[in-house]
Amino acid sequence: MARALPPDCTSQDWGITYAELERQFDRFEQVYGIGGAAGNLNGQILAGGNPFEGPRSRDYPNPPMKESHAGALFSHAARSLGFRPFPMPSATMTRAYTNSYGLTMGPCVYCGYCAPFGCEMGAKASPQTAVLPALLASPNYELRTLANVVRVNLDSDRRRAVSVTYVDSRGREVEQPAELVLLTSFTFNNVRQMLLSGIGTPYDPVTNRGVVGRNYAYQCSSGVTAFFEDKVFNSFMGSGGLGRVIDDYNGDNFDHAGLGFIGGGFISAASLGSRPIVSHPVPAGTPTWGSAWKRAVAHYSDRSMSIGVGGAVQSYRTNYLDLDPTYRDAFGLPLVRMTFDFHENERRMSDFLTGRCEEIAKALGPSKIDANRHRGRYSIVPYQSTHNTGGAVMGADPATSAVNKYLQSWDVPNVFVIGASAFPQNAGYNPTGTVGALTYWAADAIKNHYLNSPGPLVT
Repeated sequence: MARALPPDCTSQDWGITYAELERQFDRFEQVYGIGGAAGNLNGQILAGGNPFEGPRSRDYPNPPMKESHAGALFSHAARSLGFRPFPMPSATMTRAYTNSYGLTMGPCVYCGYCAPFGCEMGAKASPQTAVLPALLASPNYELRTLANVVRVNLDSDRRRAVSVTYVDSRGREVEQPAELVLLTSFTFNNVRQMLLSGIGTPYDPVTNRGVVGRNYAYQCSSGVTAFFEDKVFNSFMGSGGLGRVIDDYNGDNFDHAGLGFIGGGFISAASLGSRPIVSHPVPAGTPTWGSAWKRAVAHYSDRSMSIGVGGAVQSYRTNYLDLDPTYRDAFGLPLVRMTFDFHENERRMSDFLTGRCEEIAKALGPSKIDANRHRGRYSIVPYQSTHNTGGAVMGADPATSAVNKYLQSWDVPNVFVIGASAFPQNAGYNPTGTVGALTYWAADAIKNHYLNSPGPLVT
């Protein structure tokens, strides 16, 4: 495996196995009402699910979402080429569902106004709908809103957190004493808080030493858009997780011999809901304004579908997070700086997987196909995803990881860092399920081990 890693690649083991985490994946799915079809139930491969998934102890708590016209066409074409499509697992309820906290979420109505919006049906699972209302009912829980944490305060030996300083909605600086601190914000801010607070050694890309900021990774998205003269998709309907997927080219599910890259990704056709103005696909070569553009928009707005890739990204010595030397926030504190670009491994992977998308699209008989590959430098301008990972990665070696297998800081044992910041690299899956499983894994370790005997859980 080491010989297959690209130059300057710093991808590494997680320090934990799927077998250890399976119970927590299941727990997350049950609490959040995930809908899907099991593909591997206790080692038995089931038709209709993902045959490549790890063995699960029980099925998803809810059935999969309905199949859209685009999803049905994708599934038929994929099967004709020998692939094994399955429903995209989704945290949008396919029926009214009450979880173990006694919280009920309503069923999705496929309105199309989904991914960037709140849900009028209460069908989308999130901490706000699946966990927080139960916490707010507990007398032991207090939520302080509009509080901006600016640092974690350490003792004189810098081996223990003693408090957290935050600025409240009136601009007052408040110090909150703490026996235990959990950093649970987004990837970037978890890393920023560690750097601002002096928790762990900052990563130095020149020497390849230090751990905080190391192994930042992103997601390599690409795909094709197919245009038709004889098919209408009603694409204004949909849901944020409505789609069909194949995993045949993810991870090590296929032979990489001679391809010149490692990793892979999922290929899917999703019906997210094409909102006016935001979505107006037209074939390449269409004028960018004027009457010809308007005619193309009117013709193809509901006669096109996309087949996309969610690709893995390896970690590299040159991709990292640190504190910006110039730019600061409203409190005068340095912003986090992201240094990142795709490497040749990701470009080759994108080219290969996009080619597989084209094969599936051609099987549908479109009039035109436009492909989007990663050929140049990374650009932050077009929206791609919010699946940022790494910077406070987990592992078995404190020389190459910021937290141990329980997401506990190696340097300050009463600080736990929860989130996708723990990923040593970004796999060819969206990160939410793994973040949820790791959260329950860390919470169990805190409850059942740390609170009984505070201190390092791994020595």
